[in-house]
Amino acid sequence: MRKIIISAAIAAVAAISFAAPSQAGYYSYGYKPHCFIKKVKSYDYYGNVIIKKIKVCK
Repeated sequence: MRKIIISAAIAAVAAISFAAPSQAGYYSYGYKPHCFIKKVKSYDYYGNVIIKKIKVCK
C-alpha cells in the first residue's frame, strides 16, 4: 500500500513539473501579446455604413 502512495506522489510531482514550463510564456515577466486594430465594416437596418475598430491580440 505504501509503494502505491509513494509512486502516485512521484507521478503527480512529475506531471506538475512538466506542466509548469509550458505555461511560462503566458506568465513570464516582459511577455507582451501581439495586438493590432482591425476595422470591421457593416451596415445597419437603414443601409448606413458602420465602421467599428476592434482590438485583436494573439
